[in-house]
Amino acid sequence: MSDTAESNPDAPLRIAVLAGGLSHERDVSLRSGHRVASVLKHLGHNVLVMDVDARTIASLKAFSPDVVWPLVHGGHGEDGGLQNVLIALDLPYVGTHSDGCQRASFKPTAKASVRAAGVLTPDSVTLPKAYFSQLGAQEVLGVVAGHLGLPVVVKPNQGGSGLGVSYAENADELRTAMVSCFAYDERALIERYVEGTELAVSVVDTGDGPHALPAVEVVSQGRYDFDARYNPGRSEYFVPARVDDSVQARAQEMAVTVHRALGLGNLSRTDLIVDAEGQPWFIDANVIPGMTEVSLFPMAAQAAGGLPKLYDDIVRHPAVCP
Repeated sequence: MSDTAESNPDAPLRIAVLAGGLSHERDVSLRSGHRVASVLKHLGHNVLVMDVDARTIASLKAFSPDVVWPLVHGGHGEDGGLQNVLIALDLPYVGTHSDGCQRASFKPTAKASVRAAGVLTPDSVTLPKAYFSQLGAQEVLGVVAGHLGLPVVVKPNQGGSGLGVSYAENADELRTAMVSCFAYDERALIERYVEGTELAVSVVDTGDGPHALPAVEVVSQGRYDFDARYNPGRSEYFVPARVDDSVQARAQEMAVTVHRALGLGNLSRTDLIVDAEGQPWFIDANVIPGMTEVSLFPMAAQAAGGLPKLYDDIVRHPAVCP
């Protein structure tokens, strides 16, 4: 950080917010970036939003930020590559070290890691697109359906915002789901469907250890897909979630366990399903949660005491300081 920021811990910071990029989630990323920048500017910080492109490295060197907040969603922003560039540039940044990003970004790896830590997650299989031509699509899908049972959820190996994610309860829907998934990734995760209440539990660590924010309950008209996430009116949110205190506590404990098991940094969001018996199941972990006006992390932060203070704490205590 700059000498002024180090000598005066309350001094305004120069903050570079990285957003955009070339992933399928570009528009959401830009909305996240400008939303965060607006809050930080209101706090008095000097904030520059940078679209990630061929000029980014030169712009970062010229701006010389005290801290960088990467908000590039999708594989190119969350798989550790962008984080490695920031480490190589010797720039402190908000978020997770590249190692943790890789563990969380690849869904099968994340599931294996949290399962080893004692977290329940639905059974699944991961298959590359090439297997369907080599072994025969009908035969492979028949084996998968026989192994996992139906219904299942099909999702890309990487990525978020519900892109390429489909629910399938019969053979025809499973074939259609695979086609949709392979439009976003060369590998597909096919997961046993768990019916229940959808919860998102955000975790924050500003230097005193990870702690969970209030759980957000998601109720959507139809599946919680991309449209339901980002177009107001398709989904309804309840924070804190309308579950028993004991269930909320278990969900929060699970989210902290996931955060630790994957080696995550300043912030994360764990998506869970709570079944009819009140048992939470791990579905996904997000190292760069959405920060738009309809995103779940800001809702939880607001319920926990307000966005401005939390965002200020986060930028003043970056998780990765090369």
